[in-house]
Formats: sequence, C-alpha cells, structure tokens
Amino acid sequence: MAESVNPATRGNPRAEQSPGTRSQTLDRGIRALEALREKAGPMSIAELARALDVHRSIAYRILRTLEDHRLVARTREGSYELGLGLPVLARGVSHGLQSAALPVLSALADETGMTSFLVIPSGDEAITLATVEPRQSVAHLAYAPGVRHPLDRGAPGLAVLAALPPREGERPEVQEVREQGWAYSRSEVLPGMSSVAAPVASATEVASVAVVYLDASQAGGRDRQALGERVLSAAKEIVADLP
Repeated sequence: MAESVNPATRGNPRAEQSPGTRSQTLDRGIRALEALREKAGPMSIAELARALDVHRSIAYRILRTLEDHRLVARTREGSYELGLGLPVLARGVSHGLQSAALPVLSALADETGMTSFLVIPSGDEAITLATVEPRQSVAHLAYAPGVRHPLDRGAPGLAVLAALPPREGERPEVQEVREQGWAYSRSEVLPGMSSVAAPVASATEVASVAVVYLDASQAGGRDRQALGERVLSAAKEIVADLP
C-alpha cells in the first residue's frame, strides 16, 4: 500500500511544493536529525515531538527506527542525541576530497592551534564536511561537521565562491579573494568568531579550507596576512593530493 502523505508538512517548504512525491515519514526522520544537530545536544521525545509538530508516539517510532540504524543514540537519561552511524555515512561524501584534506587539516590545526575545517557548496549554502581540532592547544573552538550557512557569508563561503566563475551581483570581497588567494571574515556566521579560508579548486572538486578562532588574541601571534598565506598553502597541498 502506498504511504499516505499529508500535504500540511509544516516547516518543510520542499514537501509542501509537491506532497505527492515526498515521503512524510522519511521527511520527519530527516527533520529529527536536523533538530538534534541544531540543538547540539540531547533532546527528549517530548522536545522532538514539539520540534516536528507530531504526537509523542510518532516521534518515538521515528527515533526507534533511527536508533536501529545507529543514526541516533539514547543517553542514560533517556534523551536522544546524534549517533555514531552518521560519521560513517559522511565518510562516503566526497571521499577523495576528504582523504586528501584530512592530513593537511591536521597539520594546519596543530601548527596554528586553531580548529581547521573543509567546506563544500550545496546550492546556496556552505556546508562543513570535515573538521580537525588541534591536539596541543590549551583552548580552541569546536566546529562540528554539518554546520551550514549562506554561501555568501563568512570566509569559507567567500572562498568557495572565489573558486567558481564570477556571478552577477556577487560581493566585491569574492573578487578580492581571487586576487589575494584567501578570505577573512569576522562575526558573519557566529558573533565574535573570525575565520580565514582559501579556495580548493580542481577539475573535479570545489571547496575551501579554513581555520576559525574566537578573536585576534587567539591567532597564535600570527598577523592576518601570515595566517592567510598558511591557509592558502594548505589549500594548495589538498589540490596537489587530489586523485
């Protein structure tokens, strides 16, 4: 029997556009994962039911199914959090790019004392694909894979745009990135956070490599130019190692 789809899929404009071609159950499961990602911490069944605008029994069935596939996990308190199955799935995304980037990100993070990460474009969004935290840093920012923001905001997004052909109406900073090789932004994605990024562009891949830090005092004594050149060097290393 075909699954019944309710056209009133609140909070999901894509499903509302053509409900007959969408799976309501799958949509709710994905939205549950997105709610857990945005909360960045465990949520109770009641909290997830409110987030999805469904009855607790429906939220419970969705969570148990996701738990069976290790996409969510229960805490000791009975709440739910993202599960270990998600990183396993994520490793299959842009596998060649991740393989080339991870050793470079590790070296960059350890040298700068900052969290380094790889960003790829998805439509009009920049999505963090992989992150590496420094091993010897006293204090640094954590930046989880899956973080997304508008492509035209923040140094990582600007660097991705700089790797693409010019677009009508693009920010003038994008052309500046093309000229100097790296981008800088502060408080464009999250208040108080600064980021430096450089484009990663090959015949098959478009991405950016970046570091993030709280303020100038955490820049490890580097001036912005030196940090930009180091991130640009990391981007070149990734391109050279791409299959």
